[in-house]
Amino acid sequence: MSLTSPVPEPITADPTGSTDGPLLTQSWLDLTFLHWAVDPADVAHLLPAGTVPDTFDGATYVGLVPFRMHRVGWFRLPGVPYLGTFPETNVRLYSVDSHGRRGVVFRSLDASRLIPVAVARTVFRMPYLWSRMAIRRNADTLTYTSTRRWPGPRGTHSRITVRPGERIQQPSALEHFLTARWGMHNTFFGRQMYLPNTHPRWPLHRAELIECDERLTGAAGIRTVLGEPVSVLYSPGVAVRFGRPARPGGIPTP
Repeated sequence: MSLTSPVPEPITADPTGSTDGPLLTQSWLDLTFLHWAVDPADVAHLLPAGTVPDTFDGATYVGLVPFRMHRVGWFRLPGVPYLGTFPETNVRLYSVDSHGRRGVVFRSLDASRLIPVAVARTVFRMPYLWSRMAIRRNADTLTYTSTRRWPGPRGTHSRITVRPGERIQQPSALEHFLTARWGMHNTFFGRQMYLPNTHPRWPLHRAELIECDERLTGAAGIRTVLGEPVSVLYSPGVAVRFGRPARPGGIPTP
């Protein structure tokens, strides 16, 4: 695969599009963003056809993001309180396609509800995995734990503890690059798919990493030795709306 990227769209803290008729609605709450800089050549083979690594100052990034999914809903229906609310942790890479659309590529998404995992895997071909998970707040720290159940590798785990700090009044260009992502690249039945999303500007906080014992990135195909993350951020969360997937030509589906 060529690593020559197309001219990407600008990095913007606010969405440039709209989702007036959303396909999905949900909230992402109590998120921690851990990021490691890697050589684009080390992860290019993990991206779907039609995309290349998105880069910032020559590097691309591996993201590990634990959070609480809250009330997933279809179209304009109210979000589901139980089946649509659960802990989740994703391993993600950063991508850009031939239209310049920046996005994320999920290498794995651990979640604690079996039915949503099964639906996402079979209907949307998303790499969801069923795991035993918890999010615990203790005084000024948050701890996210995950142990994989199905389909495996069984026992793959993570334990992440952070201490959220002060609000970032003016996030850096890199912090916007890592968090302000307005779409997802995936392959659906052999065809490239781009699923756009919109949400308010991220409220970002500094965070101190207390503990990071994880095997999720390696299980997701990341072979680079990651070491200490170069960026640790926390956000109380945002409400999210997903639009209709776009065809390879960039035209929304009916």
